[in-house]
Amino acid sequence: MAYQVLARKWRPRNFAQLVGQEHVIRALANAFANGRLHHAYLLTGTRGVGKTTIARIMAKALNCETGVTAEPCGVCSACTQIDAGRFVDLLEIDAASNTGIDNIREVLDNAQYAPTAGRFKVYIIDEVHMLSKSAFNAMLKTLEEPPGHVKFILATTDPQKMPITVLSRCLQFSLRQMTPQQVSGHLQKVLEAEQLPFEPGALPLLGHAANGSMRDALSLLDQAIAYGAGRVEESGVRAMLGAVDQSYLFDILAALIAKDGPRLMAAADSIAARGLSYEAALHELAHVLHQAALVQAVPGALADDLPQRADIEAVAAALAPEDAQLYYQIALHGRRDLPLAPDEYAGFSMTLLRMLAFAPAEPGQISRASSPAEPGQVTRTNPPAESGQAHRASAPTATTQAEAAVSAQFATVPMSHAAAAPVPAPVAQAAPIPTPVIARSEPAAAPVPPPVVAEPAATTYTAAPTPPWQDEAPAAIDAAELALQSMGAMPPMAEPEPAPVAAPAGPAPEFDGDWRGLVVQLKLGAAGMLAQHAELVDYRPGHFELRVSAEHKAVATRDFQDKLRAVLAEHYGRDISVNVTLGEAIGDTPAAIAMRERQARQSAAEDAIQNDPFIQSMVRDFGATVVPDTIRPL
Repeated sequence: MAYQVLARKWRPRNFAQLVGQEHVIRALANAFANGRLHHAYLLTGTRGVGKTTIARIMAKALNCETGVTAEPCGVCSACTQIDAGRFVDLLEIDAASNTGIDNIREVLDNAQYAPTAGRFKVYIIDEVHMLSKSAFNAMLKTLEEPPGHVKFILATTDPQKMPITVLSRCLQFSLRQMTPQQVSGHLQKVLEAEQLPFEPGALPLLGHAANGSMRDALSLLDQAIAYGAGRVEESGVRAMLGAVDQSYLFDILAALIAKDGPRLMAAADSIAARGLSYEAALHELAHVLHQAALVQAVPGALADDLPQRADIEAVAAALAPEDAQLYYQIALHGRRDLPLAPDEYAGFSMTLLRMLAFAPAEPGQISRASSPAEPGQVTRTNPPAESGQAHRASAPTATTQAEAAVSAQFATVPMSHAAAAPVPAPVAQAAPIPTPVIARSEPAAAPVPPPVVAEPAATTYTAAPTPPWQDEAPAAIDAAELALQSMGAMPPMAEPEPAPVAAPAGPAPEFDGDWRGLVVQLKLGAAGMLAQHAELVDYRPGHFELRVSAEHKAVATRDFQDKLRAVLAEHYGRDISVNVTLGEAIGDTPAAIAMRERQARQSAAEDAIQNDPFIQSMVRDFGATVVPDTIRPL
C-alpha cells in the first residue's frame, strides 16, 4: 500500500478529534444536537487550522444514516464515502480555479434537484474570496433562500475581501491559530501511535516552527522523520529547521550590554561565516529584544518550553528596559534601511554601531558639574580689561529668549525694585550679521549710570537653542536676569571670584536621610534603575534598607543590587550593605517624586496659558483652541 503523509492520515474524522477549536466545536455540536441548522456557514482562519476538515465533518453530521447528529458514526456508507471523497451529494469547489460566473451558475442550476443518496446536498466552496464580483452577485439570491435540501459551507483565509452582502447571509465561525503547546502535544500523540522514537526536546521546536498551523506541523514532522531515518531527534530538528545555533544573537546583546565594540564587530563578522542572511539576523534580533522586553514587563509571559528561555531571561535581567526599547526600534529601522545600504554587511554593522552609540545616558552621567556649557545655558567669560568700562554682547536669539523668559518669570520680580532703577537711553544697534555672538560697545558720550556693583571689563553671554530633552528652567532664569539687567530693572550681578583649586575631597559625610538627593548626587550608572524605583525604608550607619514594588522587581535583581552597593561603598569610602525587599511602595521613590513634580509643573503651565488674557481674547474673538498636549513648562 502506498505511503500516506501524516497530514492526510491523521486528519480528524469527527469533532472529538479536532485540536484547538473548542469554541467552534461547541457551537456546531449544540446546533446539530438541537436541530438548529443554518443554510449557509462561513469558516475563516489561516492555513492549516481545520476549515476543510470541519466542513467535511459537518457534511457527515448532516448525512449520517443514524440521523442529523453531532457525533457521526463513521462506519455507515455516507460517512465512509465522504471520508473517501466519493459521496455524490457532497460537492467540493475550489473557488481559486473556478472564479467565473459560469462556474457558479452551473452549481446553482444543479442545486434545485433533490439529493441522490444523502439527506442534504452539501456545497463546500473553498477560498470563496477568490470569486469574481459577478459570481458573488449571481449566488446572492440562492445563498439567502436556498432549497431546504441544500447547505452551503464556505471557507476562506481572507474574509475582508468578501462582499458584506455575502457575509450577512452566513453564520460565521473564526478559527484560531493553534498554540505551540497544542501542536507539540498532538505531535507527541501521533508519534506514540506511529510507534516512532523521539526526543521530547524536538517537539517544541516543531511546534514553534509551525506558526499555529497543524498541517504545517505534521508536514515538518514527516520531514524530521525522514531526516532522522525514523527517529525524531532534537539536534536533527534544529539542523533541519536551520536553527543550528542562535548564540550569535546573545553574543551581540552581550557586547551591547558591555559596550564592547570589538566584540560586537566580531559577532557581526561571524554571521557571514554561518551562511545567514543579515536581514534575517536583524529580524531574529528584534524578536529576541521583544521577548526580553516582555519578560521585563510581564515576568511569566514566556512559554515554559521556549528553547531560548534561559538566555532571554538573562538578557532581560542585564539589559535596562529603555535600552531594550531603543535597540528594538533601531533593529526595525535598520532592517527597513538595509536595501539602501552600500551592501548588507555595511547596513547590518552600521545598525549595531548605532545601537552602541545611541545608548541612553545613564542616570547622573550628564550633570552641570561635569558639563562646562550645556545647550541653552547662559555662560559668562571674564577676560581682563580696563577698569570702569563694560562691554556687553548677546546672541540675536538671546533677546527673544530673554523676553519670553521675562514674561514667564516677571511675576516673581518685586515691582518696587524694577521701578527704583533708572532706565538707560536706547542704544543704536549694529545691523545683524549671521554670527552666533554680536559684540556691542557703549559710546563714550553716553550718560554714566548710577554707581553699581563693579562688573568685569568684558562679559560675553552665549545662548544656544535649548533641546526639548533638557531642563530649561536654569537657562530661562539666566535669560531673565540678562533681560532685566539690559532694561535697568535690576543691577548687573557681580561675577564671583574664581574658586581656588581644592585638595582632593575625603570620604563623603554621613548619610542625612535624603535618599532622593543622594540618588541625584551619585553617578549610579546601571544601578540607577534600582535606585530610582527604590523606597528608603530604614537606614543605619553602613546599611540601607530599600523596598521595591512588585511591578519593578525586574530592576531588583542581584546584579543591580551589587552595582548599587559598589557605588555607595565608593562614595562613602567604606563597605556598605544594601538589602532590597519586594513590597507595596507608598510612592516616595525618587522616580515617583520626580513624576509628581513634572505633573505639577505641567499643570501650572496649563493653568497659566488658560488664564492668560491674550490667550482668552484669542479664544473668545477668533475661535482659537488651546491644545493641552503642546504646552510645556519652562
